[in-house]
Amino acid sequence: MATRIRLQRHGKKNQPFYHIVVADGRAPRDGRYIERLGTYNPLTHPAQVTLNFDRALYWVETGAAPSDTARAILRHEGVYLMKHLRGGIAKGAFSENEAERRFAAWKQDRESKINNIKREDADAARSIMKKRLEAETKVKEAIAAKVAEKRAAEAEAAAAAQREAEEAAAAAAEAAAAEMQAEGAAEAAPEAAEAPAAE
Repeated sequence: MATRIRLQRHGKKNQPFYHIVVADGRAPRDGRYIERLGTYNPLTHPAQVTLNFDRALYWVETGAAPSDTARAILRHEGVYLMKHLRGGIAKGAFSENEAERRFAAWKQDRESKINNIKREDADAARSIMKKRLEAETKVKEAIAAKVAEKRAAEAEAAAAAQREAEEAAAAAAEAAAAEMQAEGAAEAAPEAAEAPAAE
């Protein structure tokens, strides 16, 4: 039986999610499998992998042939490095403590790289949010300036209308006063004319 380590596709359309499985090479892609080793989510950055390291190492050492993507994942998770180190221990090239030290150093370096990627992503997201906020602030300020200008124009128009109304009222009052004076003068003129006639 040709044993393969490969990916089983799950998830929705355009949102893939994979199970890392050990299966018979003749089985269909999403069919029966011997053992599930972990999961792989390519939609996150960096891609999220959960892996049963010991079982993956066991199957690789047993001779299970991984697919290209599965091999890349196993290499990224350090399974092939541990296999190589175990081969060195078996040959007597170095001790088990030295192998563990080398693997721990590799793992620490890998984690620091992943943390740097996550930090860069977080910084990029913060800068994008900052730019978006600045753009929104500019738009709000422009809208506020337009509203203030419109209200100022409306207030000025209302003040001008009020001034015109006051001027019209004053002119009407003056006209009424002039008319009353004219009427008073007209009434006084006949009286004055009658007074000398009576004498």
